[in-house]
Amino acid sequence: MNTPLTKFGAEKLKEELHQLKTKERRNVIDAIAEARSHGDLSENAEYDAAKERQAFVEGRIAELEQKLSTAQIIDPATLDAEGRVVFASTVDLEDLDNGQKVTYQIVGIDEADLKENKVSVTSPIARALIGKYAGDVVEVQAPSGPREYEILEVRYV
Repeated sequence: MNTPLTKFGAEKLKEELHQLKTKERRNVIDAIAEARSHGDLSENAEYDAAKERQAFVEGRIAELEQKLSTAQIIDPATLDAEGRVVFASTVDLEDLDNGQKVTYQIVGIDEADLKENKVSVTSPIARALIGKYAGDVVEVQAPSGPREYEILEVRYV
């Protein structure tokens, strides 16, 4: 199964993987060695904590390697979707209830970050927008109830 990622999202995952392999792994190995030097491992909290951290780091490394190996990396700048909302596009919207304008980029699950206005392709708003064009009005089932948005502009940046 391909994991869709924007070019930027793939770079962030690669950076995290590099950090885990080059720094975190070494730190965990050092912590385990330090804890072992304290003697009896059966009641050694530092050893247990270091082993737990090692399991987390190795698990995350495996997860990132798997995601990157199956990633379908999409560079929004190379898209030509003829004005349609697609994965990786940036969409300017107007909330028809209150006139507020908002911009979202549709990204992969691992990249979603509302603080950066990046919404997961699986989110209700992204599902409502996919395939639509500027000028279309979409209804989104939000936690507070249905909301209507007009698509002002679709960009591939």
